[in-house]
Amino acid sequence: MALQESPTSAGKDSVVTSRRSLRGFAAMDPQRQREIASLGGRAAHQSGHAHEFTTEEARVAGRKRHARGDSSPSGTS
Repeated sequence: MALQESPTSAGKDSVVTSRRSLRGFAAMDPQRQREIASLGGRAAHQSGHAHEFTTEEARVAGRKRHARGDSSPSGTS
């Protein structure tokens, strides 16, 4: 398979390089990706498929997080 060069055959660095080019969404400008994602979020809200936390749901989630004693929002330190 000729999709990747091995570090020894590349002759330059020890980094493996891929010959595949970015396609589709990955090849787009990050600003354009955000615009498209934003449209999807808006469509989900308009169709009623997006979830919005109620005050009580947010309160319960906050209690669970603080009960675990996490110091970071992502749950990892």
